[in-house]
Amino acid sequence: MTTQALLIVRAEVPNEGDRAPFDHWYRDHHMPDAVRVFGATRAWRTWSRADPSQHTAFYEFPSLAAANAVIQSSGIKGLIAAFDAAWGSRVTRTRDIVEVVQRLPISI
Repeated sequence: MTTQALLIVRAEVPNEGDRAPFDHWYRDHHMPDAVRVFGATRAWRTWSRADPSQHTAFYEFPSLAAANAVIQSSGIKGLIAAFDAAWGSRVTRTRDIVEVVQRLPISI
């Protein structure tokens, strides 16, 4: 049985003045490019309410193998280069892959 997996990219945008431009860039450029390059089945992103400098993007994949393949792909290298060109050292980020181990149906 294959299980779904998520690539989670956490970005820290410490300069308040960078947050709106970062949000616009990520929304209109980076996330659409990443979904296309990764072949993700879904993607969404968040801003923390506890720490406004914390941005998190989630990319969903049909399997752990698919998520792991993305981390090793040439496509991610291009996205990293585009990110670095746009934000340099002003925005730091980390990546993690998590495996979905339980999903409950929700009934209303």
